[in-house]
This record gives sequence, structure tokens and C-alpha cells, in this order.
Amino acid sequence: MTQEIHGTVAEGFEAVREEFASVVAAERPDYAGQLSAYVRGRRVVDLWTGADTDGDTLFGVFSSTKGAAHLVVALLVQDGTLDLDREVAHYWPEFAAEGKGTVTLRELLAHRAGVVGADAGFTVEEMADDRVVAERLATQRPFWRPGSAFGYHALVIGALTGEVVRRATGRTLQELYEERVRAPYGLGFYLGLPESEEHRYLSVLPMAPTPPEQALLDATPKGPHTLSSIAFNEHVPGAPSLMDFPNSRTVRALGSASAGGVASARGLAGMYAAAISQVDGRGPLLKPDAVAEVGQIHSVGYDLIARAHKSYGLGFQATADMWHPFLGAGAFGHSGAGGSQGFADPRSGLAYGYTRRRSAFPGGAAPENQRLVRVVHEGALAVA
Repeated sequence: MTQEIHGTVAEGFEAVREEFASVVAAERPDYAGQLSAYVRGRRVVDLWTGADTDGDTLFGVFSSTKGAAHLVVALLVQDGTLDLDREVAHYWPEFAAEGKGTVTLRELLAHRAGVVGADAGFTVEEMADDRVVAERLATQRPFWRPGSAFGYHALVIGALTGEVVRRATGRTLQELYEERVRAPYGLGFYLGLPESEEHRYLSVLPMAPTPPEQALLDATPKGPHTLSSIAFNEHVPGAPSLMDFPNSRTVRALGSASAGGVASARGLAGMYAAAISQVDGRGPLLKPDAVAEVGQIHSVGYDLIARAHKSYGLGFQATADMWHPFLGAGAFGHSGAGGSQGFADPRSGLAYGYTRRRSAFPGGAAPENQRLVRVVHEGALAVA
């Protein structure tokens, strides 16, 4: 049975609805997902499908959370509260332990600090609490000489940068995000989901690989003590699957700044639209210099954790190099393990958000984003 596609597209974006319908038709019958896009602050795509899903439904977005966290950091840098080239230890003296005293905030944001996890790992409850993670990592020896290489600080970067924010401002990153970003725009993107909004959340469903996909997974087993295992907290005996992380009420309530956010596609796209464009009569959150800074590539090449080519700006993925090469230089955003993706392309004025309930193979931005982003981008260029 063909799933019905709900929602609207603006004139000139009719092809996006057709492409979304094509994506959905190729998915399992239980697919649920959302697609949203803005161009220069105007919402031009707002689509969804799936059981128990509407435009306001919230999904676990895993590392897409990092985009919200580091928008806050960018605002504080823009304000002059944080200095990218100050040592982290200037704000957080305990971080200087084990040879980390020279690590700058810029290097930390670019995944160059080498503190990707803790030797002893974390329980789910500990990983959910950024304060606990930061305290443990302050005394952790880096896994490579800081600044000599880079690797994805997958489950800890938000706790590390969040502790810098807390030391500099006396407020948590989550509090500042709520006050300066989410609440003013009414965004369906939460770092700390209130109990009153729990009814909007749909639990993440695990990946359902095809036999060929499962064969690929089986052919690339991960050792229990590799850098990658430590970065994803998989070296802890009995560690639960990452896919269950946002299904914990504790995780959703605390809003871990690395991977504990929940969002709709509207929320993802709306946040990036607010970052670069005038939305609802409000000027863009980031000035042009700040937009250029966060989108400038700071780490590119072989990622020690992903063991693949990756590109990072400051707290954000360099979206054009890492995912969609047809986007403008300086596009910045973040994807999530379940398949979500959000980004801003300042040169075209495009802000994009995609969510899905069932985790996609092989993790990271779901493959269908390639098709969806391309057709949305074409529409954005056509209406420029």
C-alpha cells in the first residue's frame, strides 16, 4: 500500500514532493519521516508521512544535536564571551591535566583535542549527563597528541564545549539554547525535552539491514578496544546499542549536547534558517563573519575515529565536502546516526532538515538525503 504524503511545498518545489514520495515508496511499509526546507527565511517544503507522524512529531536526531549545541558556542564567540584561540584551560583549569593545557577552543571544536572518550567508559546515565562526562574527561589523557590529527569526538564533544560555556557564563549550554534559540522561534528542536512535550516523541526503531547490508556489517567487525570503540563507548561490557540512546527518558530530559536532542524536520530546518536568515521579522542569529568562521574547514582528511575522509568546521560538519559537493562553499550543519540531517547553505540561502524514525543503513546521514538535498537545492537556485 502506498503511503500518503502530507504537507505542502511552495511553487517551484513540486519536484521535492515527487522525490520524497519516491523515497518513501522504496522504504519499508513502516517508514516514518519528515522533510523541511527554508529559502532565505521562507519555509518552502514541509512534508511528512508515516503512522503516528505529523509535522510536529519529534524524533531522536543523535549527532544532529551538535548543530544546536555549537550554534550556542558560535553566538558566544560572536558576543565576545568566548575566544576561539584561548586555551580551554583558561575557562576550565582542570582540563589542563595530562598534557591538554595548550588545547584551544578552536582545536576542540575542530575535533583535534584527542579526548574522544574515557578509558573506563560510561554508563548510559553518566553519558546522558554532560557535567559527569566533562568531569571525567578533564583528567583523561588524550588518545593522540592534541592538534596533531583529528577524530570525531562523537559522544563527548557537546559535554566538553558545554563545560567551557558553563565556566564562561555560569549557565548551561542547554539553558542558553532554550533562551536564545529554541524558545524565541518556537522550534521543535529540544536539548532537554519537557515532560509536557513527551507525547510528541516517537521512539527510534533499530536498523533493519537487508541481507547484503548485514553481510557488509559482519565483514567489518570492530575490536573492543579500538579508538572508534572508545569514542562510541562500545568498550564498556554490556553497553547498550547507540540506537537506544534517545529512547531513554533520562537522555531526553537532560538533552546531552552531543547526541541527546530530539527534533522535527521543521525544527532542524528552522534552526538553520534562523542562523543565516531573517525569520518571522527577526534578523539572522549569526552575522556574516560568524557564518564564515563556523563554516570554514578546520579539519579535513583522514578521521582517526571514522577511518575515512571527513571534514569539519567549528563544531559543525563541512556539509559540502563531507556530504553534498554541489552545495556552496561554507555550508555547515550536522547529521545524526539514525539518518537525520540539518544544514545551512549561506550562498543559496537554503536551510534543510530531514528526520526518520527507523535508523538508516549504514548510519550517519541517510542515503536518501543525497536525492532530497539535490532536488531541494535545485529549487532554491531556481527561485533565487
